[in-house]
Amino acid sequence: MDPADVPDHSLPWTESDYLALGETAQRIELLDGGLLIGPSPSVRHQAIVCGLAAALEPGCAAATRTLLPVINLRLNATRILNPDLVVTAELDLTADCVPAGVVLLVGEIPAPHTAVTDRVLKPHLYAAASIPWYLLVEQESLSLYLYQRQGFHYVERSATRAGEVLELTEPVKATIRPEELLP
Repeated sequence: MDPADVPDHSLPWTESDYLALGETAQRIELLDGGLLIGPSPSVRHQAIVCGLAAALEPGCAAATRTLLPVINLRLNATRILNPDLVVTAELDLTADCVPAGVVLLVGEIPAPHTAVTDRVLKPHLYAAASIPWYLLVEQESLSLYLYQRQGFHYVERSATRAGEVLELTEPVKATIRPEELLP
């Protein structure tokens, strides 16, 4: 199915309807029978994702964790989101989606068109799905905000700005310098 056909689809969207879209040029997410549709990420955004992945990968390898950029993350049967990256405890290479139950950390890099979703809605949904850690990276300032799940919400554990260092000890060990996230 082409995203141009989306307006002609009746509601609600099911997980199988969503997965039938296949790969698209837009970023499309399933939320309670509806779709969140946004443009593809910018070059700056993707460069930050790559820099963040490079900083996290050695710790993931040492802890036998898997780092995946932009993946279908199933929060439940009616919610499949596409975070910028996840760190998982397990990996099923045959699955269409990564289940929230194996995700240890989710990372988002808000863009102007996703700012409210990435800063307000997604943290709420990720916490409700019991994902222990949420990392938010601001594109312009390269500030990093690390949150830990406490109950049904996240609590800020650290704020790291350019010139500072984020030393992760959980869910993997990593040293992240914001100014090194871009080439």
